[in-house]
Amino acid sequence: MRKIVCCLFILLSIAGITTAQDLNARVQVLSPKIQSSNKRVFTVLENAIKDFLNNRKWSADQILPQERIDCTFILNITSWDGSSAYSAELQVQSNRPVYGAAYSSTLLSINDKDLDFNYTEGQNLDFNEQTFQSNLTSVMAFYANVIIGMDYDSFSKFGGTPYFAKAQTIVNAAQTGSAKGWNAFDNNRDRYWIAENLNNKRYTPLREFVYNYHRNGLDVMADNADNGRKAIAAILPSLTQIDRQSTGAVLPQILFTAKSDELISIFSALPPPDRISAYNTLMEIDPSNGNKYQSLQKN
Repeated sequence: MRKIVCCLFILLSIAGITTAQDLNARVQVLSPKIQSSNKRVFTVLENAIKDFLNNRKWSADQILPQERIDCTFILNITSWDGSSAYSAELQVQSNRPVYGAAYSSTLLSINDKDLDFNYTEGQNLDFNEQTFQSNLTSVMAFYANVIIGMDYDSFSKFGGTPYFAKAQTIVNAAQTGSAKGWNAFDNNRDRYWIAENLNNKRYTPLREFVYNYHRNGLDVMADNADNGRKAIAAILPSLTQIDRQSTGAVLPQILFTAKSDELISIFSALPPPDRISAYNTLMEIDPSNGNKYQSLQKN
């Protein structure tokens, strides 16, 4: 009998591994601006999005439960017609564990302000990569692929390429509809430009930086913090060759939104000459966060 129980346990464990999905998404649907006594629909919507993200297989690899990518989706409902039409802002963040440490590094932090969608309570959230069916599911699938692509890029040089290509396919399909955020002329920081930058060879140095920053920098720091800091300081100048002023240059902004505070923490421990050198480079490539970087000038 014990052998039968053990065999069943092993089979269930294997099944759990082979069916494990890719994302460990925490989802919140907030509605502080909505005046309604019945907000049950928002709880139902929250659970539907959570199931859509966490129960779908997004990558081609078998992912162990403990390897699922930690991410957060906060959907802030800004208007609702009381039926099925919504407008919202979406905050998306993903994190990556650092080798040998309890610390997780922010990989992605985006605030998407152009999200209009239709949803009826109890509706199935259907998605097809090649066909635009629903703005809500297309947006969620788009960011799921961007999250996975960024994570893969941080572990393997250009490992996220197939997922960024999928994100571009979603953009192309969504352009057949009328929803905002999928076209070049909507604004310079929409989903169109995120996908364009991630698939544009002009931003290859930035993607290479993401890999070296994590694998040769952060992942080294648990064993030798000085070597990790020096490696990150050495690759920072590679970002000076990226044209931040070109139309739709959103990827550098995304990187520094996620990394500016972490960079300050890393470089604060450098000797004064190296710290000032890092400060000068950061001021050149990311002047928008200049006030933050001022702390690196202090002794």
